[in-house]
Amino acid sequence: MQFKNFVVCACAVACGLAASIGEARDLLRVGTEPTFAPFEFLNTKTKEYTGFDMDLIRAVGDKAGYDVEILNMGFDALVPAVMTGTIDVIAAGVSITPERQKRVDFTTPYYTSGLSMLIQKKNVEKFKTFDDLKNTNLAVQIGTTGAEKAKTIAGAKVSSFNTTSEAFMDLMSGNSDAVVLDRPVLAYYLKNQERAAKVLTIPPYIADAESFGFAVKKGNTELLQKLNKAYADLKASGEVDKIYSKWFQE
Repeated sequence: MQFKNFVVCACAVACGLAASIGEARDLLRVGTEPTFAPFEFLNTKTKEYTGFDMDLIRAVGDKAGYDVEILNMGFDALVPAVMTGTIDVIAAGVSITPERQKRVDFTTPYYTSGLSMLIQKKNVEKFKTFDDLKNTNLAVQIGTTGAEKAKTIAGAKVSSFNTTSEAFMDLMSGNSDAVVLDRPVLAYYLKNQERAAKVLTIPPYIADAESFGFAVKKGNTELLQKLNKAYADLKASGEVDKIYSKWFQE
């Protein structure tokens, strides 16, 4: 009788292990550069990566059946990392551009943004459009479309920084005349930096509307389809709109 009970228990444990193994989920390694608030940044209190992109990729990854791991790396290292398989996905406010599409595949666009500038309030009448930034000193983040735009401004001297915060500090110190970057990032910075908001402002000017997408390795059709399907389901259920409303007031 005792042996029979032992056999039954052993079978139950074995079945339980098999079930748990069957339910194990693959890991989705997501690379980001967490200095791009409100899309991705480090919450200094919880020590967790947070922001619109972080909430969305976690929801999409979970819906697609993955456990999501967020990895911190420099923005200019993200595309090489996904190309070599070091990470599976890039979630870092990455604009979908023809040049990038040659190197990676993008998911369905999840956000439409545009470029603007952050300037000192004393220069609000002086710098109204990008044309007004000719022959000025500009601060940008390495690898962004803002950096590419700055290079096209005639006579501008462009200083490139690893993070947006470094670019903002360069403007605050007076070394540069403007920071060229995505408008929502500039607006979020001013909203959360009281000292900066007293000195800096954003002109009501937006250029080069662009869409953000998550990026995967070129040719990784299986993962791309899973992420797109998960995003479509979350969009249909209203979950994407909830995440959007959490981070944006527009």
